[in-house]
Parts: sequence; C-alpha cells; structure tokens
Amino acid sequence: MSDYVLIESRDPFESRGFSQRCDLALTLQLDGAAVTLFLVENAVLAARSSANLRELEKLSKSGVQLLADDFALRERGIRTAEISTLVKPVKLDALLSALAAGSKAIWN
Repeated sequence: MSDYVLIESRDPFESRGFSQRCDLALTLQLDGAAVTLFLVENAVLAARSSANLRELEKLSKSGVQLLADDFALRERGIRTAEISTLVKPVKLDALLSALAAGSKAIWN
C-alpha cells in the first residue's frame, strides 16, 4: 500500500472541503495506507487547541499523522502553547522529505 500526504491549505471554518479531505484521509488509513495530513496556509487554523475539530481527533485516533507548517502557524500568530497536542508543528522541509521519499501527494 502507498503512503499519502494530504496537503490542506483551506480554512477549515470556511471550506466544507476540509472535512471531505479528512474523510479521505481516514478512508485511506483504514485501507492500510500510511497517511499524513499536512496543514499549510490557512488550514493551520485547525491546529489550534481551541478549534476543537472532531475530524482531527478522529484522524489522530486512527493513526493519521497530523502536521502543521510552523511558518504558517507563526504568520497567523498561533503560539506553540495554543497548538493542539494532536498536531505536530514542523518545517516545510518535512513535506519535501515525504514527497522525495515517494509519498503520493493530494493537494488542496
């Protein structure tokens, strides 16, 4: 089975597509793939612990890795203490490494 990186850039509170991508990530994970959801741009708003998004809890429990671009977090004024424990802030290099290692990317 393949590895997938779903790259989400849209604000989860303005786009219904965010939950659709979370459903896709869960489906791929349940089918046996290794799945990472990488939050970039406005999607990092989902990384705040105050966001309380059930989709992220569900993904985390199923084994989907949840990452957020640390630059996008800083640009939006989200401090480390405000980030959900489910989400790991990382440099964008982590995405490039995953792609270089052969993960299939789905970008939105």
